[in-house]
Amino acid sequence: MSEPIGTLDRRAAVKALLADRGDLLVISGLGSSSYDLFAAGEHPGNFYLWGAMGGAAMVGLGLALAQPKRPVLVITGDGEQLMGIGSLLTIAAKQPGNLSIAVLDNGQFGETGMQPSHSGLGAKLEVIASGAGIGSVSDIADMAGVEAFRARLRDVNGGPRLARIRIAAGELERALPPRDGTYLKNRFRGHLGIAVA
Repeated sequence: MSEPIGTLDRRAAVKALLADRGDLLVISGLGSSSYDLFAAGEHPGNFYLWGAMGGAAMVGLGLALAQPKRPVLVITGDGEQLMGIGSLLTIAAKQPGNLSIAVLDNGQFGETGMQPSHSGLGAKLEVIASGAGIGSVSDIADMAGVEAFRARLRDVNGGPRLARIRIAAGELERALPPRDGTYLKNRFRGHLGIAVA
């Protein structure tokens, strides 16, 4: 059995990250991180990934490269990031200054029954990110750390950056954002000022 990773309330941590978000664009990973983002407040600059486990960081990378003057935040879970672990290598190679990744790490695969994830069995995502070449890496276990990370999210030159945020295990009531892919795509494009056909 794995030991608890952290004690932070996931919803409080995500809400704190998004306080005074300004022009921050946010991509959320599959499952709980999308519920957390939606619960923190619906916004046309939110893009919820549905059915694309492992892809959040790469979608964030593509967005950061396409919108270099806009800050981009990926909010994802440990299981989702572990599935897309190779994305950290590509992100480090591309060095997008405007990209931040917040990994909500409870050491469990929340969407499939709370089995221990690799981070729950000892893998340290912040060490993996650093080894991949991401220069700005944080291991956050308290709200002061969340606030310090939030203060850097609007910096479009200091990334890429990754924070492992140690959240408490446990299931919360789902807050379901829109699931219509066409609607989400068109809304997001409109928010970016891109014509929607």
